[in-house]
Amino acid sequence: MSESSGPRGPQSRTTLVTFLGAVVRPLGGWVPIAAAVDLLAELGVDAPSVRTAVFRLKKNGWLESQTRGGARGYVLTAQADRTLAAGDEVIWHARKPAELDDGWCIVHFGVPESLRARRHQLRAHLTSLGFGNVGTALWIAPARMRAAAERAIEELELSAYAAIFVGDYHGPQDLTQVLYGSWDLAAIDQGYRDFTAAYRPRVEEARQLRDGEAFAAYLGMVDSWRKLPFRDPGLPREVLGPDWSAPQATALFEELVDALEKPALEHARSFWPQA
Repeated sequence: MSESSGPRGPQSRTTLVTFLGAVVRPLGGWVPIAAAVDLLAELGVDAPSVRTAVFRLKKNGWLESQTRGGARGYVLTAQADRTLAAGDEVIWHARKPAELDDGWCIVHFGVPESLRARRHQLRAHLTSLGFGNVGTALWIAPARMRAAAERAIEELELSAYAAIFVGDYHGPQDLTQVLYGSWDLAAIDQGYRDFTAAYRPRVEEARQLRDGEAFAAYLGMVDSWRKLPFRDPGLPREVLGPDWSAPQATALFEELVDALEKPALEHARSFWPQA
């Protein structure tokens, strides 16, 4: 299941984040830097790229230096642990379809030009939460995203410029048409189809992999998957096409995790100092 070449350049940081969430956090939240370098080399990420990505995450408050058993390493900060835990809820469990009867959360904001940078941050944050753009400065998501939207607005100190509404849709346009115009659902669906096409033929092989091969296959697979559920807003099944491919892709991801996670973590753990 190995790829012909590993991640380089800007991808090194995203691969490291995947490594922190899928490997380091389950192994206790601390990683020796030598282990990070050696393990990520198995995915084709060179040592300078790993160290640069670690430096940036440390600068952003994700990592703190900590030596254990004579080995230099890094521990996840509380900030990183919270962020990764929130991400895990999406990555490992996917966004379950919302209930249509629960209604919709609408966010409207009018942020002045003097706060343009924060306006762009809010747009990016809402997008990452799964909101779709239904009109000028108007964003929509299932009603269950209300609390997340409130946190995003509060964290950016934009409460004075935003309004949040929760309620039912009453037309007159067809709701499915409105929603397909608010998200690029065709692209999201294609992403799931591409994942399934790439990994369905590898399931039997995955069950046989051990050690470094299992680790590389596992981390590479998770890194390929992790962006998909974040793009998926988890819309009610009633408003999606009958051939919506997320359920099949999610089942495949869970099957691959079941085959690869244990041998991958066992291999990674062997790089940690032994008590």
